[in-house]
Parts: sequence; C-alpha cells; structure tokens
Amino acid sequence: MMLRTGLLLLLAAGICACGCTQPGVTANEEEIAWNLTVAGDGEEVLTLAEVRALPAVEGYGHGVSTVGIVFGPDRYRGVLLTDLLDRVGGTGQDDLAYVSAEDGYLWVFDAEQLTGEGFFTFDENLKEIPPPPLRVILAYERDGTPLPYDDGGPLRLVVVSDDPGVITEASPWVKWVDRIEVHRR
Repeated sequence: MMLRTGLLLLLAAGICACGCTQPGVTANEEEIAWNLTVAGDGEEVLTLAEVRALPAVEGYGHGVSTVGIVFGPDRYRGVLLTDLLDRVGGTGQDDLAYVSAEDGYLWVFDAEQLTGEGFFTFDENLKEIPPPPLRVILAYERDGTPLPYDDGGPLRLVVVSDDPGVITEASPWVKWVDRIEVHRR
C-alpha cells in the first residue's frame, strides 16, 4: 500500500513538472500556443502574444445563455473586433464577419452588430431594456487574469458595456476563437 501511494505521488509530481495536465496549456498562460487567423482582402495570422500587444479596450460582460443561465458581470480586456477587421481591409455596410471557434461554432455579425448595435439587452431581472453603447471585443483577460481554456480562452468574443448591470444575449460570445473572416456581399 505504501509503495503504491509513493508511486502515485511520484507519477503526479512528474505530470505537474512536465505540464501535461491539460493539452496546450503550460504553467505560464503567456506561453499558450494559439493562432488567430484574420481574413479579408488579405490574410494575417497572429499569435496570442501579438493579439495581446494590440491596443486594448475594457468593459463589463454580463451574459445570459439561451437556456437562461446568467453569468457575470466580469471585467473583460481585449481588442475591438473592428480593429482586427481593419487589419485586413475592414468591412463595408453590406459585409458580414464570420467568427469561428476551434470546436466548429460559428457566429455571423452584420455591420450593425460590428459597431455594437442590434443586440438585445436586459436588466438584472431579465427585462428587455434599450441598449446602451456596446462594443464587441476579442477578449483575452477576465477580471485581470488570462481567460482559462474551460471558459473559452485564450480568445473569446464578448459583448461589453461600461455598465456592469447590462446583460446581453450570449450566443455571439464565441469561445476558443481561432478565425475571423470578412465575407463581402
């Protein structure tokens, strides 16, 4: 029994030492190997470090899922979706932005949503309210720490506001974003 316990402890220490507890995650969140492809008139592939080096914005994200689960408010930091799209030619009034994730989830934003308009907003009682100014960001931090993988990190789309009490419908909050693509119409 004592030998078995010792072997298990040795095995656990080895797993922790080599960082093999979760694929793709290292002890230092900054070292996560993750690429974001942004495509439009051209195509650009950015590492997580390059995304984090871009001009950042912050705001409160407070969402409600399609089954009524409310999460947040949390303070998110990231890059405006429009800033990323501008790197590959921007978008016109009739264009769409496809945001996809490594698990296959896809959300399509029209020009109105890219500017933070056209979203349903709710108060803390889930009563619909007129939308305040909103921004769509590709977030890499929540409450001052890197987004964990189990919550959609390292890159997750979030609709943010300056008011922590504003709740948005969370379907556009794409987790594990790995590709953003402009579709011209």
